[in-house]
Amino acid sequence: MDETLLRSLTPGVLGILVRRGADFAAAEDAVQDALVEAVRVWPADPPRDPKGWLVTVAWRRFLDATRSDAARRRREDLVDEEPAPGPAPAVDDTLRLYFLCAHPSLTPSSAVALTLRAVGGLTTRQIARAYLVPEATMAQRISRAKRTVSGVRFDRPGDVATVLRVLYLVFNEGYSGDVDLAAEAIRLTRQLAAVIDHPEVSGLLALMLLHHARRAARTAPDGGLVPLAEQDRGRWDTGMIAEGVGILQAALARDRLGEFQAQAAVAALHADAPTAGETDWVQIVEWYDELVRLTGSPVVRLNRAVAVGEADGPRAGLAALAELDDSLPRHTAVAAYLHERDGDPVTAARLYAEAARKAPNLAERDHLTRRAARLNTRRSR
Repeated sequence: MDETLLRSLTPGVLGILVRRGADFAAAEDAVQDALVEAVRVWPADPPRDPKGWLVTVAWRRFLDATRSDAARRRREDLVDEEPAPGPAPAVDDTLRLYFLCAHPSLTPSSAVALTLRAVGGLTTRQIARAYLVPEATMAQRISRAKRTVSGVRFDRPGDVATVLRVLYLVFNEGYSGDVDLAAEAIRLTRQLAAVIDHPEVSGLLALMLLHHARRAARTAPDGGLVPLAEQDRGRWDTGMIAEGVGILQAALARDRLGEFQAQAAVAALHADAPTAGETDWVQIVEWYDELVRLTGSPVVRLNRAVAVGEADGPRAGLAALAELDDSLPRHTAVAAYLHERDGDPVTAARLYAEAARKAPNLAERDHLTRRAARLNTRRSR
């Protein structure tokens, strides 16, 4: 069974049902039923037209559900006649579904879950495992999201920026359960790039590829985090880096700079350095200046402080850090790193230990704890 094929066909099948008159929630349920049936039937009897098969089965499931629900009988005029079987229309509804799933009325978590279901073709169980929540909780989240968007009309252009933020949220979840969400986000962003010509879509795809290229080097054999400066660059995926850089260069050439292009430019500079010591930190600071101009984000300013500390020395970095709210996530960890580089192991060890207590996950907590322990061990010798 080719699960990748099934997932790639999902948005097209869903879009066809919606254009035939099905409301989004009912259509999405019917498509999920058709996917389950495909998993059962296809291994022994693969169809000649997979998309047409899915459309036919999903439409029949929709009709069955509609006819059995008395409250929906007022819509029988929309669905009374089943279209004749045949090749599925070639119209691509993927972009419409992206905008629907990233509707501003949805919370970020709901938008992500709905995107993974409707566009990604994942099951509720797969999404729940990926987000480490009970399946019932995820089912409720998806049901609420579907109800919210069922009545949405597309009489205005969608917000590309919202769609991209949702995809980036998916990417940053990385891997858990039986679904590699980073790889899934790249697949979905490639799909989006195929149906919309926008430099920020290209920028996000380049950013994902450049980050994902370093994945194999990010963890030690014991599962511990490996900081960028300490990673074995021989384990980076050079083919993925080359692809990401090529996509980025084409996007930047259009002279419509956005935040994802600027973030990708920072990642490209890291990827271009043969060693950590050869990183062009001056250029990285310049790109962070652009990001600050574009976003005003405190998180960007925090990352800029690290880059300033590398380009102009740790005291310059600490001065930049002092301008920021110390309640920012990772603020304490950045302060610890800059104090360590400034030759103050006592303060650095204390701040690493404090940052470990605030860490959002076990891997980061262990990493920061080890940093503190290493400095304390050196002092005790």
